[in-house]
Formats: sequence, C-alpha cells, structure tokens
Amino acid sequence: MHRRDFLKAGAISTVIPAIRTLGSIAENGSSVTTPFFSTSDVQWQRAYDRALGILAANVRVLPRFPRPVLIEGAEYAGIWQECGPHEALVYRHFRPDVARNSHMIFFALQQPDGQLPANNTRSETGFGQIQMVVPIAATAWELAQATDDSELLETAYRACTRWDAWLMRYRNTRGTGLIEGFCTYDTGMDNSPRWAGLAPQCPGKDARRLPQDSTLPRLSPDLSATVYRARVALSAMADALGKQSQAAQWQERAETLRSLIMQRLYSSEDAAFYDLTAQNEFVRVRSDILTRMCGEHVVDAKTFATIWGRQLGNSRAFWAPFPFPSIALDDPTFVRPIPPNSWGGASQALTALRAGRWLDHYDRSAEFTHMMRQWCEALQRDMTFSQQMDPLTGEFTRGGRPDYSPAALVMYDYTWRLAGVREAGRELHWNVRPGYAASRNAVFRLNAGGGKQAEMHYYGKGAKLRLGTLQLGRVEGVARLATDSQGKPLYLQSIDVTPQRIELQLTGLPRQHFTLPPNARESLTANVTTGLQYAPEIGPGWEMPPA
Repeated sequence: MHRRDFLKAGAISTVIPAIRTLGSIAENGSSVTTPFFSTSDVQWQRAYDRALGILAANVRVLPRFPRPVLIEGAEYAGIWQECGPHEALVYRHFRPDVARNSHMIFFALQQPDGQLPANNTRSETGFGQIQMVVPIAATAWELAQATDDSELLETAYRACTRWDAWLMRYRNTRGTGLIEGFCTYDTGMDNSPRWAGLAPQCPGKDARRLPQDSTLPRLSPDLSATVYRARVALSAMADALGKQSQAAQWQERAETLRSLIMQRLYSSEDAAFYDLTAQNEFVRVRSDILTRMCGEHVVDAKTFATIWGRQLGNSRAFWAPFPFPSIALDDPTFVRPIPPNSWGGASQALTALRAGRWLDHYDRSAEFTHMMRQWCEALQRDMTFSQQMDPLTGEFTRGGRPDYSPAALVMYDYTWRLAGVREAGRELHWNVRPGYAASRNAVFRLNAGGGKQAEMHYYGKGAKLRLGTLQLGRVEGVARLATDSQGKPLYLQSIDVTPQRIELQLTGLPRQHFTLPPNARESLTANVTTGLQYAPEIGPGWEMPPA
C-alpha cells in the first residue's frame, strides 16, 4: 500500500475510527465517543466500572515527556516498552490520544545510537535492559492504521528501523542473527527460574554491557520472536509508505529470523522453546516463553497443535484452572509459595491480556472463552485488580499494590470479547452469549468508524445487532457473527466449549439454523448477497421486524 493511499480517507482504516488529525484529538478525550456497556448483573457491572476507573486514574504525565500516557499502575509508576504501548492500544477507544502518546514517548526518548528506552518512570528513563515482549513496531502499525495517522506511521518506521539496527549491533554478538538475552529484565520475567542466578540488569544500567557469567549471552526465543513480528510490521509500514523494495527486504529478514528460531531454539522432543546458552545448551525451564512465541505467530498451525496438545492445552502443564501459569505446573522449578511479582509460576495479568493476540489466531476461541470466564470471575471475587494469581485457586497474591492497569484491561477487554462487539482488523466480531452474567439484559455500543455505532441489545435467547442505521438481524445461541465494516455477514463461528445450536435471522433473508462444534466456522458469504434493511431511527429501544 502506497503512502498516498494510506493518506486517503478509508484506504487503510476499515472498521476502525475515521480519520483524526493530531489537533482533533482532545487531551481529555472529549472528541471521542467512548464504548458503552451495561448489564443488569450488579457484580459484573461493578467490576467493569471499577476497571474503567482504575484506567482513567492511571493516565498520567511523566517526567521528560509532556503528554499523558497510560502507566502500569500498582507499584509501577511508569510505562514499560514490553507492555505499555500494547496496553494503551487496547484502551484506545477511550483515549486515542493516550494510545498515541504511549508510543511517541518511546520514540521521543530514543538515544542517538538508536536504542529505545526500556521504560520511563518518575525517577528515570531506563536503558539498563532491552525489556521487550509485544513489539512496539506492531502496535504502532496497528494504531496508525486505526487512526489514519501518517505522522505516527512515519515516526514509528524511522524509530523502529533504528531500533532493529541497534539490536543487531549490540544483541547479536555471537553473529547468529538471533537476539541475545543478557539479563533477567530483558524479558521482563522478574524472579523467573529461567534466569536463576543471573543479574537482573546489565552493568552500569547499560544494555550494551554483558554481565559476567559464562553462560551468557543466551540466544533468546521470545526476544527473537519480538523482532520477527516487528519486522513483519516494518514490512507493512514500508509498503504503506511507498517503499516497496524495503518492504520486501523486511519481510525476507523476518522469515529468515523465524527459520533460525525454529531451527535453533525449538525442542521438538519437549514441544517447547528454550534459551540457548553460550555453551549451546538449552535452559530447560518450560516458561511463559511459549505463549510469547504464539503471540508473535512464530509457529505454524501444525507446530501449534503439537505445542497445544503437549504443553499449553495440557492440564498438567499450562492449562491450569486459571491459565496460564508463568512456569508449567509440572516443571520442577515452579516456585511455591508464590511471592509477589513472580514469573516463577503465578498466572500474570499481562499474559492474560496478551492472549487475545494469539488464541483466536490459532482457532482456539472456545478455549479462550473458558480462560476469560475464569479470569473475570477471579477479578470480581477479589476486586483489587492486582498483578498475578495462583493458577490453581485464582487467588491474587498479596503483598503488592492494587490498581494494576493490565488487570483492569483484562476485565474491560474480556467483557467485550465474551459478549460484545469488537473490531478485528477489517472485520467486526459480534460475540453473542445469552444467559451469561455479562449479557444479562446487556447493551453494548461501540464507535465503529465513519460515525457509525455498532450496537448489541440482548434479550432472553440471543441478541439483536445494529450498525448505524442498518438492522443486521438477530442471533440466538452462543456464536460469533463476523461481518465486514459495512455489516455484510462473512461467517458464523462457535465460541463455546460445548456444541451450539444457533439460529441466525438476518434482516430480509430466510432464517437459518446451525449446529456447530467448538471452534467450527460456517461461511455465510455464498448465501448472503442482498436483503439488509435500513431503519429510520437509532436508539436503545429499537425492535427487529417480525421474523
């Protein structure tokens, strides 16, 4: 996609908010129609509202950058590269200015040699580790598309290109082409057995310096996965900017890195990824590395099926009652009792928030439903919105402070994924789940771009769907109806762990019935061509025409 096409209204933005220039985004978010959700389930509504209150309170201005960003919250008075941009992206429908600022802060504080800061806190801008998980290039690209922000696109492309060069200069010292881990904080896995006995940070708070240890530097699969997905995003950015030759080069470099990861850092014997020491020995600790590899879509469908069967979906390993533990349940290094801020076993809110980046991608939406229910129920029982929980009991760890942004975002994001309407690239996903607490007499409204509101109104057996003035129809039973940005139905998908009988009544079309097993998908494009009708009014009390 060429730069001139990117700048045209709607050329890239499809189902997401319409063009906003920099000046049109108010600092207080007043120009934005924020998502609306209500349910008659008092406990769910209370937890949801508290989550939004936490997030609003965690929007702060930090030293060395003049605009508000979303901070991590709890005891973390700052923003971290590994998670902050992704968290703000999830929050963007409430504060698109904050989503933008939470990327630009890292680009503004980039060092002359290309190093991006690991964090910016009240006390300092940190350069003592690389600390990356969700690639900032990928979230910046998604945000630039969502808001048609050419300045963000160009700034992110320049900054992330320089960051890639820095990483290859200072974190490829063994010349393998893979990204090296020097210290614990590089991966953000504080107190993880994966890094047992090694320094938390690089000497002198300088991420270019290798700590003294014979096993270092390690070839790290998740750090390499972050760079892989960043290069995929850089390829797309280059294409949007009209740099086709650079786009091809980025894609080639991404695929080369992906091949290296699979060749050197994946153990088919264990169906797991491991760090590789300077002695070319695996560090055989089964950790959250696995979810991160899936999060960046490094593994293909066949490999994922193996990893799911043996590790991530295995109740003895990672498929705990409250997924996903940061260390496999049956790994001897699992740390108990669980201390605060521990990637030694606790199920982390960050991992839960990142699950949306891969479980649907690998067609595990039904299993994702189970995970989301477990997390939402645990959050409602506790109400502190803390960092981590026991994967067996769902009890949140005491000893840390409450009001952790990732936990609040899980409550918000999972509510809409379970029973609301969401944007998913060029599609709208209408997640219909009658009979569930979140959907009890529920109403969902979302700004779907172009001045249109996507609305869901629940009744006893299902939900009525509307896009702007367009009555889409109704769905009875548990299912996801996917449409394009104009409301044209694309497919119906089962999103529950049990088989579902679904009745689909699209306005002006014959009633259809489906029986779908978990994760099954039924195409609707062959049967839907015309018949959608426009309604003269918009409002919470609109009614479907008689079936």
